[in-house]
Amino acid sequence: MVQELLVALVAVLSCGLVYAMAAARVVKQYERGVVLRLGRLHDAVRPPGFTMIVPGIDRLRKVNMQIVTMPVPAQDGITRDNVTVRVDAVIYFKVVDPASAVIQVEDYRFAVSQMAQTSLRSIIGKSDLDDLLSDREKLNQGLELMIDSPAVGWGVQIDRVEIKDVSLPETMKRSMARQAEADRERRARVINADAELQASKKLAQAAQQMSTQPAALQLRLLQTVVAVAAEKNSTLVLPFPVELLRFLERAQQGQQPQGVHDGQQAPERQLPEPDAVDPNVVDPDVVDPGLVDPAVAASSDGGVDPSAVDPTVALQTFTDQPLPDGSLADGAPEPDGAPEPDGAPESGPGALPEFEPEQPPEHARKGRFTRHH
Repeated sequence: MVQELLVALVAVLSCGLVYAMAAARVVKQYERGVVLRLGRLHDAVRPPGFTMIVPGIDRLRKVNMQIVTMPVPAQDGITRDNVTVRVDAVIYFKVVDPASAVIQVEDYRFAVSQMAQTSLRSIIGKSDLDDLLSDREKLNQGLELMIDSPAVGWGVQIDRVEIKDVSLPETMKRSMARQAEADRERRARVINADAELQASKKLAQAAQQMSTQPAALQLRLLQTVVAVAAEKNSTLVLPFPVELLRFLERAQQGQQPQGVHDGQQAPERQLPEPDAVDPNVVDPDVVDPGLVDPAVAASSDGGVDPSAVDPTVALQTFTDQPLPDGSLADGAPEPDGAPEPDGAPESGPGALPEFEPEQPPEHARKGRFTRHH
């Protein structure tokens, strides 16, 4: 009798142990338990810890309450300004209603992923390329609202959506690089021009200050020389004073003839034709005044009195032919002061015979010149 009771007790304990093992469940801290009893949702959501269900009647679904990080696959799209781009993103969400996440949607993770992809393509089509590159915060907020609207009924809350990368075609990258380079160059030129303007103003002030004290310019010149010579070079550079150039310029302007203005040439002197020259008339502009005797007196008709001309001065025709080495004519007096032969004229143009070549060239230019012995 006792033995049968012990066997029955052991059997009951075994059955109870098996039932307890089949009914016992452990819900983790970051999870919640949703119980479906005979296919129907149980009202109470099981909290974290140890819990029991009816084996064979109840089914426990554990829902993760942590924030889920889900990458959104890259989506190809065309922006509003007709630029083909490839954009990928990442989404952060969590379950706030475990019962709705189990009952309202089959797989809330897959549903959120698909909704994120379609919303991302929609955002690409509604935005410009500049907005995708520079104004991402606004696009992230718009994408978050588009995904969060249907996800609220699934018991899911969208915590954050971020656009990770925007891939552009190579042609568009080159165009944007050229645009950025041009903009950088424009800003560099503006900065350089501004610096030149400020430097010119400072130099003008310095020049005005130095003009009141001329010694300051000399001190500045000496400082420049010291700075050049401090590099241990064998060449010393001395600046050329500008005042000297101005002095030379004023001196050159003072030597210009009267009646000749700046930028005008002096009129050329017209020489008389060789055939129209009177042998008895001496042009004071042609004859060297040093070769004419000071006692020469002009006649009433503008000529020169033959009696007043130096006997040692004679008029001869000038040609391009060289003079002979010998005497000018047979019987001519020697230039060293030898006595003249009898019958030679004392004065006048006949003191020396006129030398003329036998056949002067046609291109020879004839003229009058004086020759002093």
